Amino acid sequence: MPHTRTGVPYGWYGGPARSDVPAARVDPEAEPEPVHAPAGDDPEPAAVEIPHPQEGPGVAELVARAVARGIREREDAEDDGQRSRLRAGGPRRGSGVTEVPVRLPFRAHPNPPAAPAPASAAPRRTPAAPGRRVPRGDDRLREHRGPVLPGWAAVLVGALALTGCAAVLWRAGVVPAVVVAAFGATPRAYHGLRATHWPPLAFLGVVALVALGGLGRARAGHAWVLTLFGRYRGTVRRTGLTWVSPLLLRRRVDVRLRHWRSDPMPAVDSGGLALQVVVQVVWQVKDTARATLAVEDHTEYLAEQVESAMARVLSQLPADAFHEDAPTLRDAEAVGDALTRMLAAETEAVGIEVYSAQPIRIEYAPEVAEAMRRRRVAAIDAKHRDTVLTSVVDAVDDTVHRLTSRGLVELDDYERKALVKDLTVAFYTGRAE
Repeated sequence: MPHTRTGVPYGWYGGPARSDVPAARVDPEAEPEPVHAPAGDDPEPAAVEIPHPQEGPGVAELVARAVARGIREREDAEDDGQRSRLRAGGPRRGSGVTEVPVRLPFRAHPNPPAAPAPASAAPRRTPAAPGRRVPRGDDRLREHRGPVLPGWAAVLVGALALTGCAAVLWRAGVVPAVVVAAFGATPRAYHGLRATHWPPLAFLGVVALVALGGLGRARAGHAWVLTLFGRYRGTVRRTGLTWVSPLLLRRRVDVRLRHWRSDPMPAVDSGGLALQVVVQVVWQVKDTARATLAVEDHTEYLAEQVESAMARVLSQLPADAFHEDAPTLRDAEAVGDALTRMLAAETEAVGIEVYSAQPIRIEYAPEVAEAMRRRRVAAIDAKHRDTVLTSVVDAVDDTVHRLTSRGLVELDDYERKALVKDLTVAFYTGRAE
């Protein structure tokens, strides 16, 4: 028997009990129908007919409907959340995700939006396009001043060391009496070199050897590059008598302003025509360390770079433009400027500074020289004819215009054409002669 609370049946779980039979509902506003007693009889208490209220859903059914509606709304909300998570790309909780490649016969979106990159991911660096790079020198290999002393100081130290050695030998009696008498000293008897004589002799001998062995004559316009066991120790640009440690290896480098004139070198222009070019380069060694240690032979390196830069510059323009006004290789100043800039960039890594690189002769190769000469002559002749024809036409037009404008003659079209023809032939024949 289910428990009841305030007339509403409750089940074992504490909620309203469900019943297949709807409970009766009483309408409080409905008026009861009057009861009539039968006539002629004594009035007896009659049973009062209570009208049955209209049947409808009971309280239990209303509560059940409300509970069912709440459950349905919660399930719909969960379904909507799962759909939104699926649209956002997140998997369902408790389920595995496996990517399956699918090829669609059409695009799902005409222009699919690009997926945003994660904020924590670093931007990828696009690899640079491969190409020719200018050589760069070693930053640690730069010219600096090397250890050097004036020559007079080394001479003084060497002289003092030799004097000390002579004094020790004199005290030991090794110096002959004739030499001692020449210096006005008293000769001493020789008793042999003792152990006390060897240390000062050795020390003074080493000092004299180092002092006199490091002397050198530095010439103007040259420098010494000093190395110790293969390591660069500095550069000496001083002139005259100098002292450098005899332990350092010296390499003489010419730092004067120099010029180099090449032999005829083969090249091609932008049209592929073979050329022979002679180039003159004015250059100077600025960094002796790089010129000596960064390359095996800086003069040979310069010659190779001149040929390479010349080939790149000359291949950008034609040697001659016969029938049009266009830049050509005959513009020596422009070609020289381009060649100088390119060559200076190529040789900076080896300590060479290029001041000027000028092509002094650009000629066609022997195999094409005759054909190009004829073409050049034909182009010059055509240009001359065009110039003459232009001047003749201008003269004829001016003559006809003056005759007609001043009223000297009156010409119809036929007469005008004839006059123009005769004047053209006359003027052109006179210019040709």
